[in-house]
Amino acid sequence: MKKTILITGATAGFGKATATLFAKNGYRVIITGRRKERLLELEKELTGTGAEVLSLNFDVRDLAAVKSAFENLPSGWKDIDILVNNAGLAVGLSHIDDGDTNDWDRMIDTNVKGLLYVTRTVAPLMVARGSGHIFNISSIAGKEVYENGNVYCASKHAVDALSKAMRVDLLKHGIKVTNIAPGMAETEFSIVRFKGDNEKADAVYRGVRALTAGDIAEVIFFCSTLPEHVCINDLTITPTQQAGAGYLSRK
Repeated sequence: MKKTILITGATAGFGKATATLFAKNGYRVIITGRRKERLLELEKELTGTGAEVLSLNFDVRDLAAVKSAFENLPSGWKDIDILVNNAGLAVGLSHIDDGDTNDWDRMIDTNVKGLLYVTRTVAPLMVARGSGHIFNISSIAGKEVYENGNVYCASKHAVDALSKAMRVDLLKHGIKVTNIAPGMAETEFSIVRFKGDNEKADAVYRGVRALTAGDIAEVIFFCSTLPEHVCINDLTITPTQQAGAGYLSRK
């Protein structure tokens, strides 16, 4: 029987690359996202390759929408083997005394509460079956802090802590939990952080061969295909030119 993977924030970056890779390898894929047009485009792209795909259009910040989406899953799609909590973002780059509280709310509501809402809805399905694998996409910002990163770093530190807590809470149910903490990766991340300022976003990656979305998707796939008795709990992944949040060797 084909395994089923659910990926939040699947319309771009790590989420899209993960959906594409798992679909290519014969998995049934549930993709979620708040941008309906992009979601439908990805669904069409993946089904065109022969993959079985279900798209769910909702915002992870909306608890009622999350509950409704999963309570109304079509028959046969509730046996979710893998959950990838990928939806997340950084918005703004300011000192704590000059931060935009709307940006703070958006990051906390997406990166922390959204992850919790989806996990709270999906984890019981895994518990009932006595198996499953949850991937939480954290960040190197969940391991260390950097200037102007304050609330984003705090939100990803929360993801790191929640990953450890989930691993403990779900241990007796045979459910694996893997925390993935990428370093510099060239996706839409910086475009979102700088609110569409492409010049600032491009400058972030100048002189660095950054990670790609595909690199992270490959790591998730590797971890998910290990023997049943093996669980990788935590991985920090950086480009070769990065040794930490504040240590880069630009060429």
